Amino acid sequence: MEIVIKATQFILSLSFLIVLHELGHFIPAKLFKTRVEKFYLFFDYKFSLVKKKVGETVYGIGWIPLGGYVKISGMIDESMDTEQMKQPAQPWEFRSKPAWQRLIIMLGGVIVNFILGILIYIMITFVWGVNYVKPDGVKEGFAVHESFKAYGFKDGDKITKFNGAEPLDVTDVNKHLFLRGITSLEVIHADGKTETISIPENIGEVMWENGVMQPFEVRIPPIIDTVIVDSPANRAGLLKNDKILLVNDTPINYWSEFTKLVVNSEGKITITIDRDGITKNISLKAGEDKKIGVAPNRATALNIQHKDYSFLESISTGNSIAIWTLKDYITQFKYVFTKKGATSIGGFIAIGNIFPATWSWQAFWSITAFLSIMLGFMNLLPIPALDGGHVMFTLYEIVTGRKPNDKFLEYAQVTGFILLIALLLLANGNDIVKLFS
Repeated sequence: MEIVIKATQFILSLSFLIVLHELGHFIPAKLFKTRVEKFYLFFDYKFSLVKKKVGETVYGIGWIPLGGYVKISGMIDESMDTEQMKQPAQPWEFRSKPAWQRLIIMLGGVIVNFILGILIYIMITFVWGVNYVKPDGVKEGFAVHESFKAYGFKDGDKITKFNGAEPLDVTDVNKHLFLRGITSLEVIHADGKTETISIPENIGEVMWENGVMQPFEVRIPPIIDTVIVDSPANRAGLLKNDKILLVNDTPINYWSEFTKLVVNSEGKITITIDRDGITKNISLKAGEDKKIGVAPNRATALNIQHKDYSFLESISTGNSIAIWTLKDYITQFKYVFTKKGATSIGGFIAIGNIFPATWSWQAFWSITAFLSIMLGFMNLLPIPALDGGHVMFTLYEIVTGRKPNDKFLEYAQVTGFILLIALLLLANGNDIVKLFS
């Protein structure tokens, strides 16, 4: 059932984004009196699931869920209709239009993606407001990864400032370290001493290379809140509200201590729990991923505050969230070009797994807004076969006054298409490897 809910959200979100993206091309094309032959959700190689011709345009749904397209007359695109390009140019064709009109048509989809992302973030802020945790809201402080203790951090530290300023949400510390150039953190140690600790400027790269993406974890009481069905914990008999006392005779005070012992364990683990005042020992073995399938209630360790926004306030806040989402995505994009990044690229399974296993409209729209911003950026990359490739060639024409010949554009389109297929195979291949490993 969980897979069905995730898949439904993913398909609904993807379809919504594809249709609106393609409308971004379709509307300016029609405004500039350019003929649009097809408007498709998904690709229709050989046949369509549904199609209907209205006026000069065939609207339909294809069977290959890898995106969508509008086929514009007189344009070298996914259809690779080179026969049409051999005929004399007609006034309703894309190639007959001024360069500035062609540029607007090609940028339309990306512009819609960015505007859509902003609008969704504005509405999320207006409808649901924002939850946040102030520095004093982390009740027991943070558990610190061993590699960060070398900088001077200690278990139980309460973080009060990022780069000298109090953050809106202190639990965003890991994201800010990785993406936003934090060079100092002010902390209050468990002994009450306040200290400002300097951090290397390349801390994001250090975190990436060492695989330490969560150097600070909220210290949570070791009480089980969730047990995953058919997990080692579920099969062994662990239940919600069980309090973990010992792991292999080692006392447990916080959830982070429990997970560290499980990850470092070999063979069977003996977990001592308190269940309704009765002490029990449960033996089990972690899975190949070094997990047993339990999770705590993180909210019990935090004082979560909430702020509602008026519609006017939501416009400013939603814009800010969208801009930071784009900036963060651009910042992390550089890691794709590392050796580790190539194996970390995810495909449809990875994207689908972003969605929660239970239906939540807030989560659905938040993820859809993120995907819209991401698709806008990805489509702007100067790769032939993407919108950014067409934009690049059109800008070249505007600047130089020379239009690339059709044969060159045809070869560029084929090259770009092969590159995209290779990236799709890599991303989805990574998903399959992770699924079976």
